[in-house]
Amino acid sequence: MGAINGTEFINRINQLNTEIWLDGEKIEGKISEHPAFKGVLQTKASLYDMQHNPNFKDEMTFLSPETGDSVGLSFLMPKTKEDLIKRRKVSEHWAKKTGGFMGRSPDYLNTAVMSFASSSPLLEGRANCFPENIQSLYEMAMEKDLSFAHTFVSPQVNRSESYLESSEEEPIVARVVDRNVEGIVIKGARLLATQGGLTDEVLVFSNPNFILDEDEAFAFSIPSDTKGLKFICRESYVGGDSLFNHPLSSRFEEMDTILVFDNVLVPWNRVFYYDNAMAAVDFTLQSSFHHFTAHQAITRQIVKTEYMLGLAELLVQTINVCEYQHIQEKLSEIIIGLETMKALLEKSEHDAALDQWGTMRPNIVPLQVANNIFPKIYPRFTEIIQLIGASGLVGLPTENAFHSSIRDDLDQYLQAATRTAEDRVKIFRLAWDMTMSSFGTRQTQYERYFFGDPIRLAGRLYKAYPLTDYVKEVSNFIDLEVKE
Repeated sequence: MGAINGTEFINRINQLNTEIWLDGEKIEGKISEHPAFKGVLQTKASLYDMQHNPNFKDEMTFLSPETGDSVGLSFLMPKTKEDLIKRRKVSEHWAKKTGGFMGRSPDYLNTAVMSFASSSPLLEGRANCFPENIQSLYEMAMEKDLSFAHTFVSPQVNRSESYLESSEEEPIVARVVDRNVEGIVIKGARLLATQGGLTDEVLVFSNPNFILDEDEAFAFSIPSDTKGLKFICRESYVGGDSLFNHPLSSRFEEMDTILVFDNVLVPWNRVFYYDNAMAAVDFTLQSSFHHFTAHQAITRQIVKTEYMLGLAELLVQTINVCEYQHIQEKLSEIIIGLETMKALLEKSEHDAALDQWGTMRPNIVPLQVANNIFPKIYPRFTEIIQLIGASGLVGLPTENAFHSSIRDDLDQYLQAATRTAEDRVKIFRLAWDMTMSSFGTRQTQYERYFFGDPIRLAGRLYKAYPLTDYVKEVSNFIDLEVKE
């Protein structure tokens, strides 16, 4: 089959019999026509269409080594630094199409599946581990251009350090409750499956920081409509269909879901590992997962920052405030953040190296630095846009108002220094949807925790960073004995 187009994606999602609940009601009918989901599914369809656009196809697909079909380049297992740059360009194309506001564009989890497959030898010869199943999933995903959601976050029942869920009670955290000739059986819940129920598959794996017993150490991928699997949606942040009123949420509202596993059978050929906490920790931390998903995510975040900078400058030009020094300082903050992120991404590619299995991994240290920077600068950038827009972001009329008898009033009193009233309101509504709507504030929280707990991220950077040579230099300078 190879790379699919948008129509094929929509048809495939509509044909699934996935159990999705929103606002206490089970979703019935074609999922692509539901108001909460149609915008994001149409956007994803447009991304898949780009794979067949003559202007992009050569940069978005490559020939499958197995079938010779054109397949999505985000599945490419890089062997050279040039391959890394090819992978970055795919993510750039899709991120520019969405302004970087779709955190789970298909390339993110395509990348995750590829990274798992490239590192599958880590599981060879270990108890209850099936590296061949990871490889099979990768090949199937690439040849069929499957879409994925994923989850690894457990319910926040009790976050104290001493809390331990009793294995004798009805499980809250998803765990293995049975093993039989057909596979493993999962019961319990997982959180924060973005686009849960809106993809072909859901990838489920353990968070190495929170494995409390062997029953919680597992990884697998199953179809979204697997029996017993339920997706419970949060409130939708789609403000409406109007691209004028809700330019971002109408297109990019991805939805986040709780996954409930009601004795879900995971067939053996879909299990990557189970009942092996050490393998789960080693695989997550030693595989190329963090290298490649960070590489993709930072590429998207750079595009998102470019988009925010463009909007900030558009606001400045619209109300003619460019001569104020505090405005120049604020725009410079965004520029500095943007160029810092770009430099870190390029350094990760420049310092890339082959791992023991011949996969070219981007260097993890600059990626970890970027992981620590962006959660701090993104909320500041949204604040800058709010400060530039000031009270102009609060009293914004809707599209219908410009098609009513009060149009003359709006044209007179809402005009800007360089824009008509209608154009000014369009620009300011975009700024509002980006930074002040429910969609926009979710984006801020999303970027704060995209890579996980910021404190853990800082600790991971500290532990990974090569400090020995710097300590030796200082020790030698003051004639201090160097301790190994």
